[in-house]
Amino acid sequence: MEEKKLRVAVVGAGYLGKFHAEKYAHLDGVELVGVVDTDPATANIVAGKFDVAAYTDHRDLLGKVDAVSVVVPTPAHFAVSRDFLEHDVDVLIEKPMTSTLEEADELIRIAESQGLIIQVGHLERFNSAVVALKDILKRPLFIESHRLSTYKPRGTDVSVVLDLMIHDIDIILNFVRSEVTDIRAAGVSVISDHVDIANARLEFASGCVANVTASRISLKNERKIRLFQRDAYISVDFASHEITVIRQEAQPKTDALIPGMDINQLCFTHGDALDDEIRSFVRAVARRESSEVTGQMGRDALRVALSIMDQIRATTGRMLGS
Repeated sequence: MEEKKLRVAVVGAGYLGKFHAEKYAHLDGVELVGVVDTDPATANIVAGKFDVAAYTDHRDLLGKVDAVSVVVPTPAHFAVSRDFLEHDVDVLIEKPMTSTLEEADELIRIAESQGLIIQVGHLERFNSAVVALKDILKRPLFIESHRLSTYKPRGTDVSVVLDLMIHDIDIILNFVRSEVTDIRAAGVSVISDHVDIANARLEFASGCVANVTASRISLKNERKIRLFQRDAYISVDFASHEITVIRQEAQPKTDALIPGMDINQLCFTHGDALDDEIRSFVRAVARRESSEVTGQMGRDALRVALSIMDQIRATTGRMLGS
């Protein structure tokens, strides 16, 4: 007897949505049922590529799917996800999870009351470098991250904090695993109607401090994170796929680049984080187990991101004398 396939669909067939559809279409045990986009032409193009049905209203899929990826603009995350959760459908929601904490809380409530799965699309959790750090990182004391990008119109419907910085916020929260006790932030709008450059200092109950910078109007792309713990300094360059770990040597060498310190450079493969993310979601749905990036984790990252935006608005208001 042939095993029943998991019926999935993708809601939102834009830049990222079409890649979600591609991953599902090539997974064993999964049937891509359809693709949804409010633009009929976009829906037809992506659906046609995988020989599935095209829809312009996500509600037409209710009762026809077991799980969906919600890859619509952020303001629509809540309404679309709620419709599916209320019809017993598990959801993978792109980041940021929702526009407000109240919306996130409501989605989590519905999912928990009905035994459903929410996974939030914090893609960097599946980055091979971040995965590799799990075996190296113990208790970070200071973290510094830079995520700089050349200008792209895509994503400018929200601030750089919700567009780019939230990736590093989620990574840092996952590494530190301690309550955020204080936030200081500044940011400016340069090209779009939203903040394009931002910096935030996060203080944790554990004593760790994180300095996080994000920009989407840089002259070059740069993604780096540096982590300090009691026995090591760890530097990750996502562009060159390198991790540098500096530790104190048990038997110091006199000819070392840094006296008394051992420098170890590791290379990691680029991998396919989206494929790993989709597979993780499908596995959680099939096994009825908690997802790797739960709704609560998505809410935690959103809470910090929104607090950073509140700080930026307050700082800007003081500078303008309002």
